[in-house]
Amino acid sequence: MTNKAPWDNSNSMCSMEPTAGCSPTVPEPELYRSIQAVLPRETDKQQSPDCFNKGMLRWTLHKKVQNNPANSLSLVWVLIKELEKAERWDSRKSIIPLLHTLMYAIIQAAYIPDELYKRVYDFCKRLLTYPHPYCTVGLSYTRQIKTERSIPGLMYQRMLTAEQRLKNEHYPFQERVFVLADPEVFSGPLGQVLLADIEAPASASGGPLGPFDHMRSVVQHSIQAALGAEQCHGQKLAQALKDMGQDVETYFQEVLATLEQSAEEGGRGEGGALRSRFQQLYNEIVSNTYSAEPLSSGPLCDCPLPNPEMSFHLWTEDLDIWRELGNWFRSSSMSEQFSLSQEQEDFELGESPSDLMPSDMTRFSVMSNDSGIERDLPPSADPFPLSSLDTASMSASWEQCKSEPDPSKLLRRGCIKVKPSVNMVLMQDTLEDHASLAGAGGNGGRGGRRGATLQRRAGSSAMQNPFPKQQRHFTARIVAMGDDRVLGRLAKTYYFFRKREARRLFLTMKVNLQFYYIPVCRATTPISPVKENFHQAKGNPCALGSYLSMVDPWYNSNIRSLGCMLPKLAEMQKAKLGRPKDPFVSDVISYYVRTGQQPVYFTIYFVKLTFTSPTKEPVEDVFLTNLEMEFPEFRQISASIRDKQKKSSGEVCGAVVSMNYRKVTLSGRDIDKGISVRTSGAQINAIPSNEAEDLNCLTLTLNESPTKAKNNIMESKIRTSNIKIRTLESRSFTVTLDRDCRRTYRNVQSIEISPCLDPGYCVQKNIRSKFKLGEDKEAGLSKYMNKGLPLPINTFAGIIS
Repeated sequence: MTNKAPWDNSNSMCSMEPTAGCSPTVPEPELYRSIQAVLPRETDKQQSPDCFNKGMLRWTLHKKVQNNPANSLSLVWVLIKELEKAERWDSRKSIIPLLHTLMYAIIQAAYIPDELYKRVYDFCKRLLTYPHPYCTVGLSYTRQIKTERSIPGLMYQRMLTAEQRLKNEHYPFQERVFVLADPEVFSGPLGQVLLADIEAPASASGGPLGPFDHMRSVVQHSIQAALGAEQCHGQKLAQALKDMGQDVETYFQEVLATLEQSAEEGGRGEGGALRSRFQQLYNEIVSNTYSAEPLSSGPLCDCPLPNPEMSFHLWTEDLDIWRELGNWFRSSSMSEQFSLSQEQEDFELGESPSDLMPSDMTRFSVMSNDSGIERDLPPSADPFPLSSLDTASMSASWEQCKSEPDPSKLLRRGCIKVKPSVNMVLMQDTLEDHASLAGAGGNGGRGGRRGATLQRRAGSSAMQNPFPKQQRHFTARIVAMGDDRVLGRLAKTYYFFRKREARRLFLTMKVNLQFYYIPVCRATTPISPVKENFHQAKGNPCALGSYLSMVDPWYNSNIRSLGCMLPKLAEMQKAKLGRPKDPFVSDVISYYVRTGQQPVYFTIYFVKLTFTSPTKEPVEDVFLTNLEMEFPEFRQISASIRDKQKKSSGEVCGAVVSMNYRKVTLSGRDIDKGISVRTSGAQINAIPSNEAEDLNCLTLTLNESPTKAKNNIMESKIRTSNIKIRTLESRSFTVTLDRDCRRTYRNVQSIEISPCLDPGYCVQKNIRSKFKLGEDKEAGLSKYMNKGLPLPINTFAGIIS
């Protein structure tokens, strides 16, 4: 391990003394030991204390190398050797963690020789023969490495430009991270620690970095990545850019134009033209400061990738995340490219998800008293009113009409072309998602022969996706932090957001949504007392986080461990030990949102509740992880007393309910069943508790043990996706969704549960029924659309079998 690669010219990279602004060189044996320490093991699933430290070890490893270009190159060299060793030994569970670590090092490396790029590219290409998810991750990184090899520095430039929202004319994409924390979990010191870490200064000097600092980093990194240490003196270039001040923006725009032009051309010419142009820029920049000195080669300088823009929100009832997204979109430097009418702004700012609770809002029609012909309108009327969904092409055509009026022609208003766009955009969205889901389902199933019912879907296979995801200029990365309650709230908000978008599009056309989850349990958090009686629900409060940790070991090491370390950080701050020099939580979140691009899809379930009072209207709601029903009068009876009564009398203490459900089976032969049973309550879980029961369906478990009735033995667990439960007595029961006492319904007589339908599919179905094209028979595009509405949570690998 001590032999260096032929291209590892550490002496020509940078001075290794700390006084030179770089961290000391890390020997390759030490890098090897650090990499071995962070790799997940089988014992990590039992949540040993070592697992909780792996996230900190991975963070420490990246901190060692990001401030010294020589360390970055050494890390890339060690990682590719470890990947090739894992390939030879068929140690597949180490491949994805090593590959993510490798790519994160490549993005920030100052310079990588072409031979090393080729070695990484060949390995990623060999992953295409592996099953899902290895082929999916391998394909993504194969494309990135191929592009980066021909256009060095492109990944760094695009990531920094989008995350810091640098205004330019060549790369219009922008991103932002929204951290949504559950106030029930992050109240008191824990919330203060998280807020202070996210708002910590982004530079080592303690001051915030401005746009011109980021522009200097892009120019510095791009030139170094293209020229290398033999043709570029990094320290001279850095000093020249610093002395340039705000004039660096001109070179920033030139660098972006050169890189994006090369990307459009597909990197043809083996990078010769690109290097030639960057050599000219380098000579021009350095000669302005060092006119009397020769432009000799020299050590390269580090350009650490700063954390993306983040905003921290305690998700109270007053917070409307979609309004926050709208405000971010309007304040963006690119928002002037999109036309927004006052009508649309009033609609978005005036309505919240709570205003859209009914399934179908009443829409009033207004009868027009004119002919619709513009020459018949009164002179004071605006002949060209813009609709809320005007596109650039429509605006251009109407501007042409205004500039060349023709009184002999009959012109109509431009609003009649708008309605189909709402249906088509939502329909395209569901077609894209369905293609991704179908492609993922065919590569690596878990738990069943039939992917439509029992196989949880994960990732997206671009090789099998005929509907590539439309690139939108804005990406909102929503990071939810808390237990299952915050995820239930996210699913509900997402569901009503899709319904609102079905009525009138706004964010769907412009913003790409990415969801992330960091599980943090309330039980391990010091919470200040509040006057409320929380119902302690049964089961794991972070069931979904435990599931993701079970199927993705790298998620378990880096993300689940973060939730366990947050209380320790709060205790350190409370003891006034001070926070670390470098922000830890925001660094881990940055690593998560940058490399966690493989979604796991969780079904959102729709529930309709009917109450005992005839005057109370039925209520519609959704849940993601858990539904608990219980009869309050039997709550105080302990389990031991119920067992004694069952043994003595043979009867179970509880109320009689009828259950009609469709039993799902591995063979795909679903059976409609109906039973009556006496029970004090039941748990309905959508998330499996262990790997053996990993099925994408609901699991109903009664509070009491099953009994024998009418020669039929009641199953201990009922697996279904559609179920109706109704009390047969005068008693009513209580329903709690996603273990959230704020979403508790009392005096319930019956519930109906089924998977949520996507509004895009409902819109298409309504159109077909309106024109009598056949409601029951799936035809046309309807049969290719995803009928359900899943919530995609991004992980590093998706599901590893």
